[in-house]
Amino acid sequence: MPEYRLIYFDAMGRAELVRWIFAMADIAYTDERVSSEDWPERKKSIPGGKLPVLMVDDKVLRQSMAIARYVAREAGLVPQDNLEAAFCDSLVETVSEILLHLHKIMRTTEDQQERNTKIEQELIPNYVEPFFTSLDSQIQDHEWYFGDQVTWADLMIGRAFCTMVLTNEDLFNKFPAVRSYVEKVCALPGIQDWIQNRPQTTF
Repeated sequence: MPEYRLIYFDAMGRAELVRWIFAMADIAYTDERVSSEDWPERKKSIPGGKLPVLMVDDKVLRQSMAIARYVAREAGLVPQDNLEAAFCDSLVETVSEILLHLHKIMRTTEDQQERNTKIEQELIPNYVEPFFTSLDSQIQDHEWYFGDQVTWADLMIGRAFCTMVLTNEDLFNKFPAVRSYVEKVCALPGIQDWIQNRPQTTF
């Protein structure tokens, strides 16, 4: 087994899915967090000058989705069928786009009330609800998104919406099957422990 060192800011952000995959598979790694104060100096030594990066022994792997996909393969969380693996990739990218829209809202200079309004009036009706409608129909007859096997796509959905389950009851009342599914993902061995014990960050 290679020695893994995940380098990212002291935040969930683009590295959190990778941390979930490591936790699910019980794969040892170093979770190296860079503070905003230290980043200008550390940036000089980071290949490409962007985070996250995953050190695989002495090799540098960049780009969050490439990192997550590699670790998911190592963890056995990618379907062996190439088409199913591609569908898995597609789902992860779809959820990633939703998170990107959320992060754009959260990074504005507006106050929290204005952010909440944008989430309720723009993000949820235009992105989240259409996705939940599709997800609801997919999981009706399956234990997990792709049948009886947990994949990194399930983890991506849990990572994206586990907090929203607790904070947006009205939304999840419309999609009870999605609520149960997200809660089931977040209760997986390793994942539940990570959620309960991970460093507390603002995003």
